[in-house]
Amino acid sequence: MLNHWVVVPTCLPLVLRRCHTCASRHFRASGRFRVNANHKLLDAWLLVLCTACGDTAKLTVLERMNVRSVRPGLLDRLHANDPGLAAELLQDPVVQRRNRIALDWADAWRLDTGGPDHPDREVSDVSVRFAARIPVRPVRLIAEGCGLARAEAERLIAEGRLVSAVRLSDRLCGDFTFTLKR
Repeated sequence: MLNHWVVVPTCLPLVLRRCHTCASRHFRASGRFRVNANHKLLDAWLLVLCTACGDTAKLTVLERMNVRSVRPGLLDRLHANDPGLAAELLQDPVVQRRNRIALDWADAWRLDTGGPDHPDREVSDVSVRFAARIPVRPVRLIAEGCGLARAEAERLIAEGRLVSAVRLSDRLCGDFTFTLKR
């Protein structure tokens, strides 16, 4: 029987970027946008707040875009300060590269195993799905989901009793499956 686990974000991740005021490295996304129009050109920024001093920084979302080339639905979401849009844009690799930021997902996600696992089963097949692009080591997910210590999970990998098509010791942000033989 195949069990389904889901890695779900619980809040927006912290933005790793140096603050110009206090030299802190962590910003929290406020979920608010600033949109500025200059004739037919549009600029839009996601506002982030320094966790140490509260200073505001802007992450560029749109830069000098012609108003007609911006989808009306996107413009409405920007004006409404849609928190879902803030989450989407923070995970967008283009936005991350343009603003030279990284995300800190520590304490911003949880593993939903769908209820109690069946530890008495000899063989467990598990499919893990990511609801967002959250980089995490599969061995950490497996240890947490099965109620094992991480060292125990690594020992099971070394013994060949925990197998997967992906490398379980590297960070991963895509779906994978594994088999645990007790």
